[in-house]
Amino acid sequence: MTHNLANLGPKIALFEPDIPQNTAAIIRTCACLGAKLEIIEPCGFLLSDKRFKRVVMDYMCEKDINFYQSADIFFETKKNERIILMTTKATIAYTEFKFEKNDTILFGRESAGVPSKVHKIISNKLKIPMKNNKRSLNLASSVAIILSECLKQTTWT
Repeated sequence: MTHNLANLGPKIALFEPDIPQNTAAIIRTCACLGAKLEIIEPCGFLLSDKRFKRVVMDYMCEKDINFYQSADIFFETKKNERIILMTTKATIAYTEFKFEKNDTILFGRESAGVPSKVHKIISNKLKIPMKNNKRSLNLASSVAIILSECLKQTTWT
């Protein structure tokens, strides 16, 4: 089933992503579900990387992606918007949260998350509950889970 997602508001933001295949898979997910993608640079790879191109296929459309040269620029641009940080350090599960249509959902680097200064400036922090002794899900899988829930709450009703 397809949906008209032309007016979709949620945005997925990646903080300095460092695995090209994950970023490419997230681009495909955002393209297929109609979400805007935002990438906070620097990335740990080039967009010309073979691994990136193999996964992204023909889903790469730079007009659907906002690139920010730094976290400072990203946060200055978003100062009047709600940002939700997805982190294993959160205490609130994403299923207990009320998403809004224009939320920006921020995901940290695969290798390091986000720095403590980012944790300090974002008040909304959520986690995906997991079994004990498990560290984290793949970033692309996490984005798909959270974006689906956000869309369910805000547009697929």
